[in-house]
Parts: sequence; C-alpha cells; structure tokens
Amino acid sequence: MRVLDPGLALANCHRKARATVGFLGLAAGFVTLASTLAPTPAAAQFRNGPTTIAPLAEKLLDAVVNISTSQTVKGAEGVPLPRVPKGSPFEEFFEDFFNKRPNGGRGGGGDRKVSSLGSGFVINAEEGLIVTNNHVIEGADEIVANFADGSKLKVDKILGRDTKTDLALLKVTPGKKKLAEVKFGNSTSMKVGDWVMAIGNPFGLGGSVSVGIISSKERDIGSGPYDEFLQTDAAINKGNSGGPLFNMNGEVIGVNTAIISPSGGSIGIGFSVPSDSAAVTVDQLRLYGETRRGWLGVKIRSITEDLAESLGVAENVGALIESVTPNGPAAKGGLQDGDIVLKFDGKDISNSRGLPKVVARTPDGKQVDVDILRKGQKQTIKIVVGRLQETDDKKPAAAADKGGSAPAPGNTPAEKTLEQSLVGVKLAPLTDDQRKKFGIDAKVKGVVVTEIDPQSPAAQKGLKAGDTIVEVAQETVSTLDDIVKSIDKIKKAGRKAVLLRLEDAKGELRFVAVPIP
Repeated sequence: MRVLDPGLALANCHRKARATVGFLGLAAGFVTLASTLAPTPAAAQFRNGPTTIAPLAEKLLDAVVNISTSQTVKGAEGVPLPRVPKGSPFEEFFEDFFNKRPNGGRGGGGDRKVSSLGSGFVINAEEGLIVTNNHVIEGADEIVANFADGSKLKVDKILGRDTKTDLALLKVTPGKKKLAEVKFGNSTSMKVGDWVMAIGNPFGLGGSVSVGIISSKERDIGSGPYDEFLQTDAAINKGNSGGPLFNMNGEVIGVNTAIISPSGGSIGIGFSVPSDSAAVTVDQLRLYGETRRGWLGVKIRSITEDLAESLGVAENVGALIESVTPNGPAAKGGLQDGDIVLKFDGKDISNSRGLPKVVARTPDGKQVDVDILRKGQKQTIKIVVGRLQETDDKKPAAAADKGGSAPAPGNTPAEKTLEQSLVGVKLAPLTDDQRKKFGIDAKVKGVVVTEIDPQSPAAQKGLKAGDTIVEVAQETVSTLDDIVKSIDKIKKAGRKAVLLRLEDAKGELRFVAVPIP
C-alpha cells in the first residue's frame, strides 16, 4: 500500500491473502437511469432518490470477471506474516488459515503459494481479450478469469502491460463458452456529477455492483507521469482493481485503480484511469505488445506565480521549456530553451502536466503545429513527433574538466550591485579553481554561485552553491556585468522577480524566478 499522507493511504485495488485485509474496491452512491425515470420535476427526483439500475447491471455483469492469481514466494526464516487486528470480521478466517500452516504460518523456511484477487472485463469476446490492472497480475505464476456464471478460464497469455498507466491486456481461449463483452466509452464527455456504476470483486465477494457520481476529473495523485484520473465517490474496495467504471449507457469510461483511505477501505474517494487514455494503451498492447508513446525531447515546468511575474505572462498558461534535447524532435523543429508552449496539435496546454500526456498520445512520425510564446512574441512551428524510448530516461552527469581562467572575484561595483539585487547570494566568474571545486564542465559558460544564505529568497527558490547562472531574463550571461545589466532591465520594466536559468554540476538545466528588491 502506498502512503499519500500520514493519515491517508493510496491503495491499489486487488486483494492478497497474505495482506492484513485486502486492497481496493468501488461501492456506494446513487445512480439514475434516465430511461427508467418517471417524468417528475428535478427537485422531486433528487429528493426521492434514483430508481432501479437493475436492467443495466444485469446486462453488464457477465462481461466483468474476477481475476485470481497465484505465485510462489520464497520462504525466509523468521519473517512473520501479517496479523489481523483483534475483533476484525476476518480474524477467524485468517487464524484458521495460518494455524493450518507449519509453525502456525508465522515464519520458517520453504516456498509458499500466495493468492491474489482482482477484477477485469472482457473487451473482445471472440478473441478472449480481458483488461485489468498491471499490479493485479504482476509476478503471477498462474492467472485465472472467473466468470459470473461460475465458469473459469485460464489466462493463456499476457499480451502486454504498461506500468505507467497500470494496465494489462490478457488473453483467454473461449472454446465453447460464449463470452459477453463491453466497449470503451468517451470519458472526456463525462461531467462532474454524472452517474457512474462499478462492477467488481471487492474482498473476493465477486460480482458486486456499486454506484456513485463523477466527483472530479484529471486528478494527479502522483502515481505516474500521465496521471489524469477520474475521481468518483462510488466506494472502491480491495479486490476492485482492474474492474470497469460504467456510464449510464453501459460503456466503460474508467478502469478502477486506486483509493485514498486511512485504513484501506472506501471513504468515497476512488480513482479510475479514464477510458480515453486506457483505450489507446490497450489498443497498442493488442497490436504491438507494448506501448508506443510520442516523444518531444524537452524538459519542462509549469508557469508558477513567480515565473509568470518574471516572464511577464499570465500564471498557469502554457509549459515552459527548460531545456531541449540535442537532435531530438523539438530541437529539429526549432523549439528553443525558454519557449512557452501554448498549444500542441490544436490542444491547449495550461500547465506542464498537460504537455507530456498530449505528446504521448500523438503517433510517432506525425507532424504537428506547436503554438509558442518566444520572448513575448507568439509564433507557430512545426515538429515531427518521435517515439519515446522508455529506457532512455537517464542522462549521464557532466564530468568535471579543466577550463580556462578568469579574474578572481573582488569587491567590484558589479558585485556590490548584485549583492543588493540577489540578496544573500555570492557570485564569481568561472575560473579553473571554481570549476574544480564544484565539478563544472569546461563547456559551461556563465557565472557560478559560490555561497548562498539558506534563509535568503533565492535559497528558498532552490538556488544553491555550485549552480551556474547561464541566462538572466532569457539573455545569455558570462560575466558579472552581464548579470547586472540584465537585472537593471528587469527593474526598469517594473518586474518584481528575475528569471534565472541555471545549470548544475550534472548538466541539468532549470529555470528559477528569484525575487529582487
């Protein structure tokens, strides 16, 4: 179980027998099926509550499966199995289970079988394709799909899995069994307050239906780079992982994945991977056995209040390009460091979170229009999107090198001016000694931060000793005088912060907006 806050836990929604109680699920709420409502006034409708959703649930139950897995876990002497709290409704079950094992099941050597339960749903009856969460089947030696009528089919193959969206595509052989299937719907069209229904396997109970509404959209819960979860108040409990979230047309608009909970049980805050994202991932897993995401080749950040002030733009508009990968798609298309991406392929970009998701869904080789703001001027450039290589996400650190020399710092007018503008920050030209001291590559040009007051505004914004200032207000600098001139321009423009571009000893570039008096 992953912890979000000291009192709140983010839990995946499958259940393991070795766990204290289980993992996730979806329950509770009220759903109104428009076709069955009597023509009563809206106020009376909400006061009296919803009518039955039984016909819809009956139609969908057969397409939802319970996923059971087993895996062999190496035993370890002295490693205890978890205990159930006294008074728990599961206490008797767990005690019986453990007491039948050697040494009371509490330790000892030897391998042991561990079971796991989750949910899934059939998207292609003829081919026997089932969607679930990756964490439900991760590490499994055997996977079995259990259907609502009591029949079972062993999973023949895992066609593909994607850890970033936590999705997996399984294949069974239907044989003589006629499977029911469901289709993906449009999650983008869902609105906050729309009724939804979940069917799954909470706590291993199987075939459980729960209903609620969409509480929010595009939630970022910190689980991956493409977070945009649907939030629902329908109760999600352990065992519901990988199960479908339906709209009132019986279409899958989400894959139930996680909850926030202090105990692991539902408190009405559940999260589902939206179908618009899941459908693309599942289709790629079916075709290629892997995901093929678009790649731009940039490092980005959102426009915060202080950055907006230093750039003279509105807050939370666009994604700021901190650096461009050499010879990457962005570099070849003419995107530059310091550009602000406003639109990508016709889609508005309001922050840094939005750009990676839009790029990832863009096919490799597609040429797109990118609207940018460059030094206050709007323009459009064309970029041919590349393919993201999942393993090429680490960059080697820049090696220290012996560079050229420069005059040692002194009590010059430039330094005095900088002390008044960048309070608590001491700067120096890049000499051989400074490069050696901070491990700065010979190719780096700029002015190095030698000391910084930890209580200063600059330190609070992330500036640290060893950083090299390579740009001020999107102008290249190489001397103290260059920085003074750039800051003077910022002051005359009436701005309260100056935008610095920094490079650390590893060669990582970033923007920092530092307040100035």
